[in-house]
Amino acid sequence: MSRNLSEVFQEAARLPERDRATLAGLLIETLDPVSDPDVEAAWSEEIKRRLAEVDAGTVELLRWEEVRAELFAQPNEG
Repeated sequence: MSRNLSEVFQEAARLPERDRATLAGLLIETLDPVSDPDVEAAWSEEIKRRLAEVDAGTVELLRWEEVRAELFAQPNEG
């Protein structure tokens, strides 16, 4: 039995938030299955740098709800 995209989406939308996030990540990975080792290394270093800033308290952390509200409050450009 074949299911269309709408049916798959509706089923996925009923998953718990954590499972939806995992599924989204897995789907994104399928779009670029070959990763560049230099890019991966650069991202790894960037992540370490950002975590060090968080641990040192030198950056301001914002709650996702605040960021999302601000993003959706901005007029669409385009």
